[in-house]
Amino acid sequence: MVFIATPNHKTLTLNLNPKTTTLLTLKHQIQQTSLMPISHQRLFLSQSLHLSTQNDAALLSDLGIGPLSTLTLHTPFLGGTQPHRYAFLTAKPPPNYVAGLGRGATGFTTRSDIGPARSTPPPIGAVRENPDDEDKGYDENQKFDEFEGNDMGLFSNAEYDEDDDAADAVYAAVDERMDSRRKERREAKKKEMEEKSDAENPKKTPEELKRKLRSVSVKEWESLPEMGDYSWKNRKRRKFESFVPVPDTLFEKARLERQHVASVDPMSTDLTALGEGKGTVMKLKLDRLSVSGLTSVDPKGYLSGLLSMNMNVSTSSDVSDIKKTRQLYRSVRESKPKDPCGWIAAARLEEMVGKLKEAREIIKQGCHMCPKNEDVWLEACRLVTPSEAKVVVAMGVKQIPNSVDLWMRAVDLEHDKSNKKKVLWKALDQSNENLRCVRLWKAVMDLCHEDDKDMKVLLHRAVEVCPLEVQFWVALARSESYEAAKMILNNARVHLPKERAIWVEAAKLEEARGNVSKVGKIIERGIKLLQEQGLVNFRETWMKEAEKVERAGHVAVCQAIIQNSVGVGVEEEDRKRTWLADAEEYMKSGSIETARAIYAHALTVFLTKKSVWRKAAMLEKSHGTKESLDALLRRAVKYLPQVEFFWLMAAKENWLAGDVNAARMILEEASKSLPNSEEIMLAAFKLEFENHEQERARMILDKTRARVDSGRVWMKSAILQRELGNSDEEKKFLEEGLKCFPSFFKLWLMLGQLEERLNHFEKAKAAYESGRKHCSNCIPLWLSLANLEEQRNGLSKARAVLTTARKKNSRNPELWLAAVRAELRHGNKREADTLMAKALQEQECPNSGILWAASIGMVPGPQRKTRSLDAYKYCGKEDPHVNAAVAKLLWHERKIDRARTKLNLAVTHAPDIGDFWTLYYKFELQNGTEDTRKDVLERCVAAQPKHGEKWQTISKAVENWHQPTEAILKKAVKEDAATAQNQQ
Repeated sequence: MVFIATPNHKTLTLNLNPKTTTLLTLKHQIQQTSLMPISHQRLFLSQSLHLSTQNDAALLSDLGIGPLSTLTLHTPFLGGTQPHRYAFLTAKPPPNYVAGLGRGATGFTTRSDIGPARSTPPPIGAVRENPDDEDKGYDENQKFDEFEGNDMGLFSNAEYDEDDDAADAVYAAVDERMDSRRKERREAKKKEMEEKSDAENPKKTPEELKRKLRSVSVKEWESLPEMGDYSWKNRKRRKFESFVPVPDTLFEKARLERQHVASVDPMSTDLTALGEGKGTVMKLKLDRLSVSGLTSVDPKGYLSGLLSMNMNVSTSSDVSDIKKTRQLYRSVRESKPKDPCGWIAAARLEEMVGKLKEAREIIKQGCHMCPKNEDVWLEACRLVTPSEAKVVVAMGVKQIPNSVDLWMRAVDLEHDKSNKKKVLWKALDQSNENLRCVRLWKAVMDLCHEDDKDMKVLLHRAVEVCPLEVQFWVALARSESYEAAKMILNNARVHLPKERAIWVEAAKLEEARGNVSKVGKIIERGIKLLQEQGLVNFRETWMKEAEKVERAGHVAVCQAIIQNSVGVGVEEEDRKRTWLADAEEYMKSGSIETARAIYAHALTVFLTKKSVWRKAAMLEKSHGTKESLDALLRRAVKYLPQVEFFWLMAAKENWLAGDVNAARMILEEASKSLPNSEEIMLAAFKLEFENHEQERARMILDKTRARVDSGRVWMKSAILQRELGNSDEEKKFLEEGLKCFPSFFKLWLMLGQLEERLNHFEKAKAAYESGRKHCSNCIPLWLSLANLEEQRNGLSKARAVLTTARKKNSRNPELWLAAVRAELRHGNKREADTLMAKALQEQECPNSGILWAASIGMVPGPQRKTRSLDAYKYCGKEDPHVNAAVAKLLWHERKIDRARTKLNLAVTHAPDIGDFWTLYYKFELQNGTEDTRKDVLERCVAAQPKHGEKWQTISKAVENWHQPTEAILKKAVKEDAATAQNQQ
């Protein structure tokens, strides 16, 4: 193997043996790979060692080139790279030549004709003043080139050959490389300029422009000029308009057309022209029927055209068209009496116009003229009465005994099941061709029950005469015993070696027998043999088969198929991504066992991949049992003991299932594997705390503070003391925690709230002020300080705090909403509207859902619909706050179904906000049924909401710490109803 470094900074790899390859062979290989001619190749083994062309016959090993050697390829830069020009463009003009003289363009002279002081060419035969001057081969006075100057013709006479082409290719590669280096910077600059232009000149929607029309006065509206017709079409038409006097012949023709003639004077009437006109009308009507003549016939075209015609005979013209069509099909039948299309079309024409008797007579003649065509007989069966149809079918099968359609038509005419069987048996006995017809055998089997004794006999006979029909083999195997079914499937595999259904049926047979261990071996062998056949879409076909088998209830077969086919045709580096994508796709389609089998196979390959274990665990959590999830998580912590997620998930699932001791044991094992894990220790504390084991929780926190130094640990210690009612110990833990973690804002909040509960308002204010200095971006601290100032010192102090907060935390919707609500609480409606307008400006929070929701509630009733549309425009149709506000509006208007839809959207897009669940449950209590209330309650418990302004006020109260989600939801609804009643 030899490597070649090319001039465009790429490396060619040539699989050559230096001991058996000559230098000339190497150059030929380079020419085939890079399309560079041998004459342009300059090979260097080093910077000074050039491989000359004299050594072309020498072996590469003799020149010092070994395996894995790297040669440098150079290209000489040759002159004459200008494109070939026409010879007359650079040739010297003949003596006394004057441009344009031949075409008479000599009436004027311009500077370009004179040129830069060009002298007159010497006359013929004149002697040069300086004969030593050589002909330069180009015209010095030719047109000046703005890019190359007067030197553009320096190499214009040189031939443009392959060397020039190769050199131009090198230059083009260099230009492309330089352009790609500047491309990112150029595109970034262009994007920046576009964003700047959009910011300076924002695009306005038609709705915004229409709203501005409100300010237009009536006088301004009436002063608008009328818009004329300036379209290009009418302008072009008016351009060619001309007005000329009308000739007298036109008036005379109009007078004659208005005359009414009661009789025709043969002396004054041109009967030849009248006949020609009648022929023209006939031709137009025939052209409308897609007919060019009575003897040129396309029967299939006639038939399809007739079927598409709508024969509603309502006028005399329609009657005339039918007559012409009838005449046309008569000519078709006469010209081609053996063509069945003409007979069928003529019969259908008569049927459409209501002449059923004529149609039956025509099709009867068609059966006589075309006795070997089944379409004619089938059409005759359709047109005749049901009693006569049997006779017609009997005559048809006598003429065409191999026509399956006629036999099936005969079966349809019979009403008794036994008679149907007789007809089918007669059809099968009619000929060997019918005996091998799969359609007839299926029709016979459809008339028999699965437990019918004749079914096995039929299936045995069917596989004998139709050995290539896999459905017969499968049905026969299912009707036999275990041993007989095995022999039947082995025999089927001999006749159909490429049919996968036989292998799948054999695996199903073993699974039904209870031999699960043999299922995998059968599928593995079948896939291996079929893979050798080179079938197309092999992997996708087997994956679909696994999904089909799962729906049939054969889980073991599904797992075996996935295990042996999921890796076929997948590159090693793409396995993880492909398998995870397949599992998610099958989960969406409801094929849970198929997805579980894919994850199970992936876990055998990727034992240490956290993402694979996590997705498999989520599948078991959603669709599996407690035992399957517990077994999977135990395997996960065995292979990934350092991952906290699986330990925590296993403990939580056991806790939710009511097995506290099992959850406690899992966390103890986790603490041994991860002794310094904060998450594990806090999960153990939460387990004891929620189960009212306060002493155990205290001991765990003491141990955690010694091992892990974290602000959360100090916060949990203070929470435990609040639960026990030890205010002094709580304050002690908070102060010690703040000494170690002054930037942990929750400790400042808890300290301020503790001082408020103890009525130490100045200390609470000091705590909030200190927390604000250390955590200036913490919005809850600003809001707590503003609420305290409003309660103690009035609105002005709270307003000052909120203004300062907005300056330090710009574009924050929570601060704007707090300011608006503070003004509303003190009755300053106008000031609140002003603040809301400022908050929704482009410079602040135009896309905030909580602000738009509050704005909808602030405006008067008639304006709320318009404000809701504006909110959807800026926030989108999926914003939960806007949907909740609109739901309240619809609820007030008694539009119950639409309000329920909006509330469902709100809880779907924001399931963690408890305020939406409170509103939804309250709505269902007043307007829903018991089922809808139960559904909302179950969904809320499953979502486990943690946030929400009103929700957190109730859930974080000390007396509600250990309350379940259901109890908190009902208490929130009760308090919301009480608040609404007080406001009224």
